[in-house]
Amino acid sequence: MPVDQLNTPEVQRLVVEHIVKSSEVSAQHHRALKLRSFSGKSPVPAMEVDYETWRSHIDFYLKDPTFSDLQVVRKVVESLLTPAAAIVKHLGPQSSSRSYLSLLDSAYAAVGDGDELFAKFLHTNQNAGEKSSAYLQRLQVALGAVVQRGGLAASKMDRQLLKQFCRGCWNNSLIANLQLEQKTDNPPSLSELMFLLRTEEDKQAAKSNRMKQHLGFPKTKVQSNLHAVFDPFANDSDMLQTTPDPPAENQKMKKQIADLQSQLANLKASKAQDLGGAKPKTKTPKTKDSKPHTSQHVAGKTNKKPRPWYCFNCGDDGHISPSCDNEPNPVLVEAKQKELREKQKAWEELNATSTTPSLN
Repeated sequence: MPVDQLNTPEVQRLVVEHIVKSSEVSAQHHRALKLRSFSGKSPVPAMEVDYETWRSHIDFYLKDPTFSDLQVVRKVVESLLTPAAAIVKHLGPQSSSRSYLSLLDSAYAAVGDGDELFAKFLHTNQNAGEKSSAYLQRLQVALGAVVQRGGLAASKMDRQLLKQFCRGCWNNSLIANLQLEQKTDNPPSLSELMFLLRTEEDKQAAKSNRMKQHLGFPKTKVQSNLHAVFDPFANDSDMLQTTPDPPAENQKMKKQIADLQSQLANLKASKAQDLGGAKPKTKTPKTKDSKPHTSQHVAGKTNKKPRPWYCFNCGDDGHISPSCDNEPNPVLVEAKQKELREKQKAWEELNATSTTPSLN
């Protein structure tokens, strides 16, 4: 097309209309985008996000060439709620987005440096009841913070993530099946590793269901047996011996335990009777005519001082309080204590009179 035809009013009008339409579409697109709210409250309220998530969304706006700095500031102000909004309230539209973010980072961003976060990452292990895939996600978030703070190069993320997963995951069977320890020199990406873990977890869940159907375990019993299979300290023979006890064996075991408890109670009762003994004959009060140091007192004298023969908790005979399962009975205990004191007093009087020298 000749140059003189490019400067015609019709061509200029088309160019202007195209620019206006493009600007309108871009403005409508920007207005449609809305940030999730952030208030800085802890715990994070519903319909809000934590600061790290909110900050990552802002980074996308900063890298978008179609967003001006003033538009980024507007998005930041619109998404903030109290008390976070009060921190940047004194900043106006004339302030740059970096000023807003620098102030918010000082208040809500992680304060640890890269080395501290990396040391914390190396001590992050799998929690009880946590799936391996969930543990990997938690590791990835922690490692991302380390890289962001300069504690590790981004090129080493995949290798370090796999190494720590093999160190902190307690499911050795899963690690062995996927041969993860052999892949540390050439580690898979996060997406590949996550897919491998979820696939293996699905296989183990299917095996759990088959075990339940075949052996008739309840769900909790199946999980406990699977945990026994994944126990890193269990050998193959222990795994094969993980079978449920038949009902007959359970009844036999309960009967044997009951017999042993009965025999133990009888032994304790006989021992208590030997220690407590029968009531001494000197319990009846002495009369004025009774003469000390007679042969009758010597014959009635006991060799040992009476000791408690009853339970200090319930007052019954035949057992002691550490092994007592009965309800406390302070009334009976007090009566037994009174009886014991009378026996001990009579024993002391008898032994005192028997050791007194005769005046004749």
